Amino acid sequence: MSESPAAPVRISVVVPSWNDRAHLQELVPALVRLKELHEVIVVDASADPAIEDLVRGAGGIYLGAPEPNRGAQMNLGASRASGDVMVFQHADAILRAEHLTAIARALRDPAVIGGAFYRKFDRRHPHLHGLEKVARFFTRRGGTLFGDQSIFVRREIFNSLGGFAPVPLMEDIEFSRRLRRAGRIAVLDPPIESSSRRHLDRGAWRTSIQNGLFILLYWCGCSPHRLHRWYYTQGRSMPNECAEAARAAPPAKELSRR
Repeated sequence: MSESPAAPVRISVVVPSWNDRAHLQELVPALVRLKELHEVIVVDASADPAIEDLVRGAGGIYLGAPEPNRGAQMNLGASRASGDVMVFQHADAILRAEHLTAIARALRDPAVIGGAFYRKFDRRHPHLHGLEKVARFFTRRGGTLFGDQSIFVRREIFNSLGGFAPVPLMEDIEFSRRLRRAGRIAVLDPPIESSSRRHLDRGAWRTSIQNGLFILLYWCGCSPHRLHRWYYTQGRSMPNECAEAARAAPPAKELSRR
């Protein structure tokens, strides 16, 4: 007798949102139309009734969050999700049918617990193209999975890991580390298109170096709350706690073993 085909995987997409109405106007209707999706959940911290109307009107599920905290918002969305797999999607990144097909194909292997996509920017620029190559190199070799890479995970694995840390910044960095340690992950093509606005406004390589500095400071013990304040008010001096953490950082060899 031939084996019966595996049941189709039910994929829930969770979108944390804060003042993202313009992006949601494009993203939510496009996601709802995808037959490969089980449900679309938007967790919004804007208290903007227009966003609730937009999401519900398009056929999505709307949840209000008391404050903008991406980790807590994604946990709230996950608690409402009923799919077998959850995809955590930034509002300014584009998720298409071929990405969902790639997820379903990867998860046919029961050893794969989750993963993410390689990333490309939504605009073509020589510096951005170089960054894409560097990011692909490090991601393939065990590097961090970032939130704008559409991180996906099996429901039971997400629950066993305790979800995201409810912090305002670095929630994806922290979760990525635990996810990689929990089992085999898949990093997939086609790449996810993410916004290039911040990189082009501030300088592509400068922004990437700054992001790397924030990650290093986080691993050295700087509070995500302090990093969040510094990240969104760049130009101010580094918080004392972070400066002390940087001075006390172990050598690069020791960090690489973590």
